[in-house]
Amino acid sequence: MSRILVVGDIHGGLRAVHQVLERASVQPHDTLIFLGDYVDGWSQSPEVLDFLIELQHHQHCIFIRGNHDELLLDWLESRRENIDETQWYKHGGEATVLAYEKVSEAQKLRHIEFLKNLKNYHLDDKNRLFIHAGFTNMNGIDYEYYPRLFYWDRTLWETALALPEDLSQESVYYPKRFTLYHEIYIGHTPVTRIGQTVPVHKAGIWNVDTGAAFKGPLTILDVDTKEFWQSEPLSHLYPTEKGRN
Repeated sequence: MSRILVVGDIHGGLRAVHQVLERASVQPHDTLIFLGDYVDGWSQSPEVLDFLIELQHHQHCIFIRGNHDELLLDWLESRRENIDETQWYKHGGEATVLAYEKVSEAQKLRHIEFLKNLKNYHLDDKNRLFIHAGFTNMNGIDYEYYPRLFYWDRTLWETALALPEDLSQESVYYPKRFTLYHEIYIGHTPVTRIGQTVPVHKAGIWNVDTGAAFKGPLTILDVDTKEFWQSEPLSHLYPTEKGRN
């Protein structure tokens, strides 16, 4: 049977992508949903994009937009006014800029086209939402005033973590936006911030960012069975690099 598999934030770690796809025994009939942040961190951001561009020709893939993907697109299209380069370099952009010194103009154009066509979110026929970061409007994604929050927001996950375990969905204090979707799958805020390196489930939200940009592994998760597979920690796969550490 075909599976729906969701992949966490990659951050330039192509070696980890190869590992998780192999460990999950991904088959051509499986659907892969990538939650964004393909770049910034480890040294292979251009190679990650090349791999994903090729992968979609023989695998059903859904590519969600992450905030780092937007930053790279702005940089590639010379919209430097949208980038705080000091902050971007600190959070993985420097490795990306260095890697692009070896990338041809034709290759850059292919990457620009790929980045422009990323989706802000994916909502499937079982009312499961796949989104990089979150949303803020209490009525859901169709009512979000600022679409960039789909890949920059952190309040959805922070609120999920703060909710009391015994708070009923029927309570007047339960956040309405947590009742709109059957499940929500996100990346963006690594679970290593709360001392975890495996997917974390809170209030109907599955966070699949297991810290691959830092010292954690990359994760791929079966959305139906919740079985997951992980790469080696990326700091082991790239021992001579710093990533975002």
